[in-house]
Amino acid sequence: MESHVVTPLAPKRRALVTGGAGFIGSHLCEALLADGCEVFVLDNLSTGSVSNVAHLMHRGDFHLVVESVLSQDTVTELAAKCDVIYHLAAQVDVRRSVAEPAFDAQVNVAGTAAVLEAARQASARVVLASTAAVYGDPEQVPLRESAAIAPLSPYGGGKYAAEVYLETFGRLYGVSTLAVRMANVYGPRQDPHGEAGVISIFCGAAAEGRTATIFGDGLQTRDYVYVGDVAAAWAAAGRSTVTGALNVSTGIETNLLEVAAHLGLPYQHAPARDGEIARSCLDPSAAKAALGWAAITSLQDGLRSTMTAAAA
Repeated sequence: MESHVVTPLAPKRRALVTGGAGFIGSHLCEALLADGCEVFVLDNLSTGSVSNVAHLMHRGDFHLVVESVLSQDTVTELAAKCDVIYHLAAQVDVRRSVAEPAFDAQVNVAGTAAVLEAARQASARVVLASTAAVYGDPEQVPLRESAAIAPLSPYGGGKYAAEVYLETFGRLYGVSTLAVRMANVYGPRQDPHGEAGVISIFCGAAAEGRTATIFGDGLQTRDYVYVGDVAAAWAAAGRSTVTGALNVSTGIETNLLEVAAHLGLPYQHAPARDGEIARSCLDPSAAKAALGWAAITSLQDGLRSTMTAAAA
């Protein structure tokens, strides 16, 4: 799924953000509003929260609709008002995808199909939230978009299936689509409880004075990209006509021991979890070439912002 380079267009004036009351979606809404867009959010609040967008609710150019992305009529009605759809509504719990693969597919595959059908009718562009999980457990990093697709969970498989739907609607109907394969996104508003990013969990522990748990030796690496940078990438993706798939990442590997050291966080070890990959890092150079985007927030600065939010 290759991408090509285009000249970015003027900001889209009306945007639909599915999952816009979530962690990443709420930051994207802020970026779009700053770009001068009118923003419509569709979110069933199963994982998102009104508190994430409460500071935007007074604005006349921000609209929240509480409904599922599986509601075709609602998606179609909202899409008809917009020229770009940022599709972030998803089932994101990898463990739940293993336990309930049919539910995962219903939300992540059927939900994407609903968005694409609405986009077809509205002649709108679709930008999809995809994931590094489509690559599985790589032998070498950083990974380019041309790397083998080998997901290790129904979640990763479903996200890649959603990407295939994007390609199919492009071929069949000429719908303009782009899949954004995100590395490990972190930052303010990420839930530190349950199925959440390790940085959010660590920052929550640090803010509460708790000892963190590191599963395994702590040398497993991830590519941590700050949510503010990710929101900027999404906004640029919507303004462009780039198609295919792009990595949104830093291209930098950081292990868990380094994260704990940055936070001054005491930790204890626990047995390694089955199925956890040893290394994950994505090459962001295609996004730089296609969108003119690059992550600019250092891990140290991003952790500082996340800690400040966690302690508030």
